[in-house]
Amino acid sequence: MMRKLSQLFVAVVAFFTLGFVVTTTTVQVAEAATVREQGVDWSKYQGMNGKFGQPTDTFALAQLGGYTGAGGLYPQFTYKSQVASGIAAGKRMHTYIWWENVYDRGTAEKLVNYTLQNVQTPKGSIIAIDFEHGQTANYQQNTQLLISALKAFKDAGYTPVLYGYLGFLKAHVDLEKIVATFGTMLWLAEYPNYQLTLTPNYNFFPSHDGIALFQFTSTYALGGLDGDVDLTGITHNGYTKKDNPKTETAAVKQGQKANNTPKSKITTNYKVKVNFGAKRYGSLSGGYSIPSWVKGQTYTVLGEQNGQVRLSGINSWLNKSDVEILQTAKQANATNSNSTKLTVDGIWGSRTTLALQKIYDMKYQDGIISTPSSLILVLQRHLGIKADGIMGSQTINAMERKAGLHGTDGRLSIPSYTVKYMQQKLNAGQKPF
Repeated sequence: MMRKLSQLFVAVVAFFTLGFVVTTTTVQVAEAATVREQGVDWSKYQGMNGKFGQPTDTFALAQLGGYTGAGGLYPQFTYKSQVASGIAAGKRMHTYIWWENVYDRGTAEKLVNYTLQNVQTPKGSIIAIDFEHGQTANYQQNTQLLISALKAFKDAGYTPVLYGYLGFLKAHVDLEKIVATFGTMLWLAEYPNYQLTLTPNYNFFPSHDGIALFQFTSTYALGGLDGDVDLTGITHNGYTKKDNPKTETAAVKQGQKANNTPKSKITTNYKVKVNFGAKRYGSLSGGYSIPSWVKGQTYTVLGEQNGQVRLSGINSWLNKSDVEILQTAKQANATNSNSTKLTVDGIWGSRTTLALQKIYDMKYQDGIISTPSSLILVLQRHLGIKADGIMGSQTINAMERKAGLHGTDGRLSIPSYTVKYMQQKLNAGQKPF
């Protein structure tokens, strides 16, 4: 019935301009929205250069980092290179952060300040808060903390957005108050299934006022990828009519440099993406048809000859005209160098955890600390204290003493001297404990 009703609205909606405010209270309004460009969102699982699902994708949101109760404030090591690669590919890049166990104003302010200090997308672009779990028991407190953070992003010149699943958000946040404060700025997710999905199914649309973005699948490509649709044109914020960033950051400049590099310059160690429109391998590989799973993926150039490039992973030659530069060799080498070294910032994030797991030769090396944790268990044994795998005050005190601190309080501050000590030791290839 809703699909029949939507057809009645098409003629009416056609008279509205792009300035029309899409309240998205019903399925038919979402279907009839005048702006419906599709894009993706990335975390570390999409790699240093990200990936797209279709050639028509026009935007991406990359994770800067976030906060969890177990791991504290953390950076996402793929963020800067993903932003640069997206800009190099001519896409509109935006930012989001993970928000979990943010129970007080002090923690919220630390996360907001860290975000604003490290954001690499242009002024006006989206900074979204990803809030899926880890709430306080206080409905109003959850709401006020989010409003304060979103307002800080807005005051700093960015577009504030709130992401989540409608059921969770309605149970723990006053969505009406947030929409009344900021307007159409919700980014909601709902999937019909976990099969490969290339276009939105609006029969599963999360009906609510103020929806600007709809994440309609987590299987936008084989292997998993979030697919999103822009319902209002919000992803154009921060960009000119020709999709150029209105302001520059270090990552934006790197992306623009790669984008402006002629393909004739491609040589060994460049990072390139195979275009979705590429049809055949180069003559040096026989000119056979390129399978779909090769397209849209990022590869390192292993060699260059007669206008063709040999790509890692598939060990095949493609014409330079069928690839797109994401990073020059110099940029790629810098990224690889930076990715192996920790930033000594005193923040214990997933990269620090992963480095600890590697140097202590842990079976599971995923950058995650569970409860109890086999990594913490090993650290406790090296510290000579009770080994239960729980990161409590006794463990922290022992770590602080090992780092050379005499006055210990059983807590790791943000930033933390003890974590800096760990990071320095790890960068030197040494076990910190």
